[in-house]
Amino acid sequence: MTATAVPATAERFRLAEGPVWDAARRRLLWVDIPRGILLQGRLDGGRIAVTGWHAFDGMVSAVAVGTDGALLVAAQDRLIVLRPNGSRQEGPRIVPAGECRRLNDGATDPAGRFLVGTLSLGGPSTRETLVRVEDDGRITELDCDLTLSNGLAWSADGKRMYSVDTLRRTVYVRDYDPAAGAVGTRSVHLRIEGGIPDGIALDVADHLWVAVWEAGQLHRYAPDGSLADRVALPAPHTSNLAFAGDDLRTLVITTATAELNAQQETAFPNSGRLFTLTVDVPGAPVPSWSGFRAVTT
Repeated sequence: MTATAVPATAERFRLAEGPVWDAARRRLLWVDIPRGILLQGRLDGGRIAVTGWHAFDGMVSAVAVGTDGALLVAAQDRLIVLRPNGSRQEGPRIVPAGECRRLNDGATDPAGRFLVGTLSLGGPSTRETLVRVEDDGRITELDCDLTLSNGLAWSADGKRMYSVDTLRRTVYVRDYDPAAGAVGTRSVHLRIEGGIPDGIALDVADHLWVAVWEAGQLHRYAPDGSLADRVALPAPHTSNLAFAGDDLRTLVITTATAELNAQQETAFPNSGRLFTLTVDVPGAPVPSWSGFRAVTT
């Protein structure tokens, strides 16, 4: 790929993550995890201007846009619904009280249900979970043996689900039935070398894009798992990505200053900014969150 990723924001973020394009309102949403803020911005060409933000107690890691414009936010240990009028409502608690864990990456499935995983705040773990939150607030556990649950994505037909286990450097795939909610047995789709997989996204050709932390790269994989392309960024901690814009041909990439050493801070002054990249193959639209029939506290 000859296109180059360019810095898109004036601001730098500690750990920018979870970018989502809200097509109905033509806005970009993302979070800065350690600062506990949800941001929104306007995409203008290859630039992104911050137009608003919401602060939360504790960290926030992901956001989904509801069909009614409400935002579902993955906060420290539970979900929070942010209504269009600015009011907030607590949703289901995912992480039990007293556990040294937090929510991490999340996404909506093709039926509009929200899935979210966890990571450990207390050192290495092999018991992190990936759960699906049903529309009545019930929690369905899909995985319970992960090291660090991360990016999620679905094939264009909704029949295959991809999920990242970061510290195993693995992207899993499994069969998925959006209508029935049935989930197949996971298998290894690919393993990442030379970096750590973080966020993922699919384009309309069912090629999987992976943000590779520590490598400062995006990888694009064909449906058979072979590496089709690679894009380098001037920011080693590449965290996530999302297709944006009216034609979904603008790839927005989040990066971080978190965990950079002094030498890296000097060498990569654009770390922590959002970047944009124009691509030939557009992204697959991200489903809206269908909402809760009854919010469970």
